[in-house]
Order: sequence, then C-alpha cells, then structure tokens
Amino acid sequence: MTKEMKEEIIEFIRENNLSPFNRTKTSLKSEGDGIYRTKDAKAVHNKVISSLSSGFCFSDTSNLFNFFSFSSDSKEIGRRQEFFGKIGNVIDSGFLSSINTPKQWWKPKYGIIAVTEDEKTFNELQKLGCPVRFIINQSDLDSLDDYDIVQVIDCENFSRAFENLPQSVFLDSVDEVYLERYVQLLSAWKANIEILKENKLDGRIGEIVSSLYELFPLMDDGKKEMIKKEDIENAARAINAAVSEEIKKLTISGDVLFKMLSKSTLPDEMMNIVKKAVNDSGLPPSLFVRGIPIEIDESEMDKLLKRQNAAEHTTIAEKIKKRAGELRKVPALLSELSNLILYFDFVSGISRYSAGKNFPGNAEDFVIDSSANLFIDKAQAISFNLNGDNRCSILTGANSGGKTTLLEHIIQLISLYNLGLPVSGNVKLPMFSDVYYFAKNKGSTNKGAFETLLTQMSKIKPGKQTLILADEIESVTEPGVAGAIVSASADFFIKQGCFMVVATHLGKEIEKKLPQYARVDGIEAKGLDEFYELIVDHNPVLGRLANSTPELIVEKMANSFKTDYFNHLYQFLKNNK
Repeated sequence: MTKEMKEEIIEFIRENNLSPFNRTKTSLKSEGDGIYRTKDAKAVHNKVISSLSSGFCFSDTSNLFNFFSFSSDSKEIGRRQEFFGKIGNVIDSGFLSSINTPKQWWKPKYGIIAVTEDEKTFNELQKLGCPVRFIINQSDLDSLDDYDIVQVIDCENFSRAFENLPQSVFLDSVDEVYLERYVQLLSAWKANIEILKENKLDGRIGEIVSSLYELFPLMDDGKKEMIKKEDIENAARAINAAVSEEIKKLTISGDVLFKMLSKSTLPDEMMNIVKKAVNDSGLPPSLFVRGIPIEIDESEMDKLLKRQNAAEHTTIAEKIKKRAGELRKVPALLSELSNLILYFDFVSGISRYSAGKNFPGNAEDFVIDSSANLFIDKAQAISFNLNGDNRCSILTGANSGGKTTLLEHIIQLISLYNLGLPVSGNVKLPMFSDVYYFAKNKGSTNKGAFETLLTQMSKIKPGKQTLILADEIESVTEPGVAGAIVSASADFFIKQGCFMVVATHLGKEIEKKLPQYARVDGIEAKGLDEFYELIVDHNPVLGRLANSTPELIVEKMANSFKTDYFNHLYQFLKNNK
C-alpha cells in the first residue's frame, strides 16, 4: 500500500509538471474548499502548510500537500497514516541544498552533420532538430569537407564515395542520428548526479544515478597527444641540428663534393645521416623533404593534421554510437530522477517533522491530551476536550492568555489529521465535514459588522460533523446584548448537534444564561513573576470561569512606574476585590 501511494505521488508530480528546479512554487488548480468554510479557517490551514513546508528544500515540494486533499473517508486517512508511518527515522537531506538547476556545458568539439538521399528520412531528421543535408549530386558531397563528422543514413547511390570520406560514420536508423544531444543533456546534470552518488542513496534514485554515471566518460573528449604544427617545426630544427653535427665528422673528397654540387644530390653517407635523424624524430618521414637542410612538406603536414582530427572525432562519435541504446534512455531517466528528488525532499522533510509525534485517532468525542502548538517554539502542552455532555466550551481568560492560540491549535490538529500526519501529544477527534472559524474582529463596532457576522452564522451548515470556532464575536455589538447573542447562538447550534468553542470576555454574563451541554472553561493568569510579567497557565481549566486579570495588570504598572495614580488604582482594586 505504501509503495502504491508513492507511485501515486510521483504520478501527481509528473502530471502537474512539478520540479525541484522551479524557482517559484508552481500554481495548481484548487481542488475545492475542503472542509473549511470561512476565510479565517482557510488562513490557519495555509499557515499549517507553510509551517510544514519550511522543512523542504525546493519551492515545489509543498505542492505535494495538494495530493492529500480533504477526505471524509476514515479508511483513506488510515491509508495516509500508514504511508507516513513507514517513512521511518529522520532522513538526512541537507545535501539537497547543493542541487542546482541543470545547465548544459558539453558540446561536440567537431562539426557534425547528417546526410541522406531519402526524402522521408530528411524530413524526419528535420523534425527532430538534427543538422541534416539532402544529397543529390557530387557538389553536395564536395561541400562536406569542412565537417569533422558526417553521419550517413539511407545513402545508396553515394555509399562508395562516403566510404572514402575519412570522417564518415554510417548509421542504421534515425534514432542513432546526432546522439550527441543526449550527451549534452546529461552534461547539464553531471554535478547533481555526482552529489547524489556521493551521498549513496539507495532504491530507484541510486539505480538511476549509477546508470547515468556510467555514461560520464562520453563527456570526456578523449583527447590524445596529437602531432601539432609546432611539434613538426621543432622536430625539423632538431633534425637539422643533428645532421649538422654528424656531417662535421665526415671527410668529403673532391670527387664527392663535385658530384653533389653538379647533380644537386646527396651522397649516400649524407643521405643515411638525414634518414637516421628523421627516423629518430619519431614523426612520419613523409612530413620532411630530404635535403640539407631538411624542409617541411607543407602539403603533407596539412593532410596529417586533418587526418588526425578526423580520426579523433570519428573515435568519439563511434563511442557515442556504441552507447546509443543507453543514451536514448537519458531524457526519461533524468525526468524520473527529477521527480524522485522532489519526492525525496518531501519524505525527508516529513521525517524530521514526524519525529516523536503520534497519529491522531478518529472518535465521536474531541480529545486533546498534552499537545503542543505547531506554530509556537517551546510551546506549553495543553489538554482540552469536548464530548456529548459538553458540546460547547465558553472559553474565558485574559488577553494574551492563549484563547486565540487554542482555537488555531484545534484547526491545526484537524488539518494534520486530514493530511494523515502525526501530531504532538495524544489526540482523538471526529471526522468533521464543515469547520467554521470566525476570527477576532479588528474593525470598529457598528451595525454593518454585526449584521455581517449574523449573516455568516446563519449560513452555517449545522450537524454532528460541524465545528464552530468563534473568537470574541461580541466585539461587533453593544456589550449589554452581546452576552445574550452569544448564549442564544450557542444554544441554537448545540441543539443542531454541532461542536463549538467560543472565546469571549463575557464569561460571567454567559454563565448566567449557559445553554444545556455547554461548559465554561478558563485560561487565567496566576500572578506576576519577579519582573512583574503576567504568569499565565495556557492550559485551560475545564468547567471554571477564568478570574479577571485587570488588577494584576494594574499591580504590574504600579510596581513598574511607581506613580501615585497607579498605586491608588492598585490599592483600590485590592481593597474592593
């Protein structure tokens, strides 16, 4: 099952053209709104995805969360949990930061062209983007002298002429033409493949890397020590010097000297000295015109240099031809490797996130036991629950106490559960189909804001799979009626079977009109520390209204500023508590 999901994810990567080399995240079409019915709820979900994605190396990796679309099927959630559960220990992927966008650097160091007499072959090669020439007559042949490699395919009439052309390479099929393009493509990946090989990745990535690495010698042009023009010129000077030294040792008679001058020929003794010096040079004797001094045969030198280049380039082309079958697989292998690298980034990032966490379970009740918030560093683990007897929590407490954080924590857990990911602590929750979150209003109290809120709440789809989270919704209307509005709204949705958490400062007012199956919970400050900062236990106390904290804030200011005004306020509140 795990292998099947891996294949599905890789197919998702392929279908959406995702790549580790896309500089910006690829925009994908939305698969619908999922279970979140308000923009505030969606914003928290997106924050979850962003937090998880911070552990990835590539921009497109976070798009893989789109594969795990919202599901109401507990079996599908279980399938996802099984997949993530088998990722195992933390996977080191730090080397991925060294992976760079492929850039081709290799190209053949020789002029290359394909030739054919077949019109159909000619058209096919043109479509493939191969350099090709249609051969009709002898003048077409003569124009090929400037090319180092001539790839010959479907040429019957001129086959004998091409056999005599030293730079000709005969091919059997169109697939073999200009295989150099695959070597160029491979060269772009050379550095990345070396990084992957160095990190000894197993599985399919390792197989592909090993296969491609075996083709690396084709990027080595295999240059051997060839005779250069300078080498021939230096050899000529050395030969003449050697001949001069040997001739000094000779005793030449008058007859020999006369014969040499009259017939412009060298005597045998001198000719033997010249031959030996030329042979000792190690260069082909045909390069030199024998005489004293010897001279370079320019025509022979040009022919030799051209033959050398042709032979070298033909050797490289022949090597490439022999690996034709492997080279034709290069594009598909590199595409697969790209997909696997993105997948590897995903699972390695998830492995780091998952360490020490547990998979949440499905239940009729909502239970959070010792779970820390993903958004907060060194967060305090909190516990909280809703059940059949307490379907609604009226969450009270001071500002900065953690009421909003708890609401977002709940959404966070729902998102992670639906993705199939583990969470901090032990969590069980219902399979919610509709989640509404009304965040704290940041505008002013007015009739329009109040009507908008009521309109939004009237559109809630109530039911046992509906969760409503509301943060200080009383702020959009007058304090006198706000408590009654919150109580009436809670009573309505509880009777419809919904779960609710309402964060509010109106705990006392609502407690007087508390609906059935609702509970007042409190997050409260316990006092001031040595620096006169509030000590807050973010863990909600179930069933207890949070004590008011204004007197603690006044005490903090009285100790910080030590003015008569703040001291008077503090003593007044203390005496009248």
